Amino acid sequence: MVFHTAGIEVQPWIPPIVAFGISFFTSMGGISGAFLLLPFQMSFLGYVNPSVSATNHVFNIVAIPSGVFRYWREGRMVWPLAWVVILGTLPGVFIGAILRVAYLPDPLRFKLFASAVLFYLGVKMARDLMKKSNVKTRPLTTSELKAQDMDGSHFSQPADSQARSATGITSLNPSRFNLKRISYIVDGQAFDISFWGIFTLSLIVGIVGGVYGIGGGSIIAPFFVTFFRLPIHTVAGATLMGTFITSVAGVAFYQLIAPFFPAMSVAPDWGLGLLFGIGGMAGMYLGAYCQKYVSANLIKLMLTGIILFTATRYAASFLGL
Repeated sequence: MVFHTAGIEVQPWIPPIVAFGISFFTSMGGISGAFLLLPFQMSFLGYVNPSVSATNHVFNIVAIPSGVFRYWREGRMVWPLAWVVILGTLPGVFIGAILRVAYLPDPLRFKLFASAVLFYLGVKMARDLMKKSNVKTRPLTTSELKAQDMDGSHFSQPADSQARSATGITSLNPSRFNLKRISYIVDGQAFDISFWGIFTLSLIVGIVGGVYGIGGGSIIAPFFVTFFRLPIHTVAGATLMGTFITSVAGVAFYQLIAPFFPAMSVAPDWGLGLLFGIGGMAGMYLGAYCQKYVSANLIKLMLTGIILFTATRYAASFLGL
């Protein structure tokens, strides 16, 4: 099957199968898998045009809703995190798209950039796995919950206690969400983080994600876990939701600026993106369902290995090895 925008020919069954395998594992950590589809498209399919970033966004749009639905259905969505991620990454995605087209159209330069980003994340996650967790959490008293005015409106809730137990989260309490702090309690453990800290991180991640064509989830999820010490089982749904919204904006923006770069392939290859998305849709739904059965450390170990392997391949390609 020939994909004219991408300038490649590939059997139609390959993209969905590859996307399914990648998304099944990465969705457990709140990552769509687009950051791994990019090197697959560039290195194995030979799709090196700037439009590969936009095509990755199409994959996110098609694939992510199934995973988000599963996390929401099982009551593992922390909406305040999702909204802050969206608010911060949206403007960053637009800036990143311009940088990608104007300054990183050369595939070799782009691979060097991607390698540097992934190496940083992989090393940071590896160091975090080797250290004991220093999260300072404690059960909150009833008076403290009332003082924080937690009204329960910012969490999705499982329909009943049996459904809640099936998620692996036995107690998911309301959150506080304002322009200063974001707070929530999981199984009696309190997590309190800065609104502006999350927003600033999201903006930076949005720029990088806009360049890379990944929506930012693969970067912001490890940051949530390693820097803000948030439990990965509550982060995954929020980061996937943020990635979905920013990918919609990313696709629209790449399509909008395409006429201004007539000599360059900028707009997404919709056919290829849809094929990847179909496989990713099934993979994310099953991955989100299975996440509750997998330990947080195992998920982080798996993501660390994938990230470092991909970064090494990019660096080797840049060096001609």
